[in-house]
Amino acid sequence: GLLSVIQRLKGSPEQELRIVLLGLDNAGKTTLLKRLASEEVSTITPTQGFNIKSVHSHGLKLNVWDIGGQRSIRPYWKKYLGSTDLLIYVIDSADQKRFEETGQELAELTEEESLMGVPLLVFANKQDLVTAAPADEIAEGLNLHTYRDREWQIQACSALSGEGVQDGMNWISSQIMNRKK
Repeated sequence: GLLSVIQRLKGSPEQELRIVLLGLDNAGKTTLLKRLASEEVSTITPTQGFNIKSVHSHGLKLNVWDIGGQRSIRPYWKKYLGSTDLLIYVIDSADQKRFEETGQELAELTEEESLMGVPLLVFANKQDLVTAAPADEIAEGLNLHTYRDREWQIQACSALSGEGVQDGMNWISSQIMNRKK
């Protein structure tokens, strides 16, 4: 858009980041990715494999890898983690039966050597549903407070309506700006 034109004129290249977007199947990863890319979110089909989109936000070019969350695909997640600048993990806040499973997957991911020290943004998605658990309860259940080797943030959101998504993107931007200092 206009921001990228202005940056080109000023000669300041956009910083490019590799972001991996993970979470269990049906958590809302693809909806979130389409929301970030300002695309239509009314018809989403389950991801078989992965989607990649370049999203421009806060003067940054974010190359976002959305990898399917079906149980059969999860063992392959590790193959996509190299050179990751930031991990976004999406949780279906209304699917409390799967909180333990999603917590185990996230704990295993954060132990991966290639993700050591990589900032983590957890989107507590589907907050528009009445059965959604609040983000602070999810953070407690995931033991996020024990993550001492990385910056992390949990952000309540609804990928469908877009509510809370920009707040998460603002946190990503602040992480990148802090790294530059």
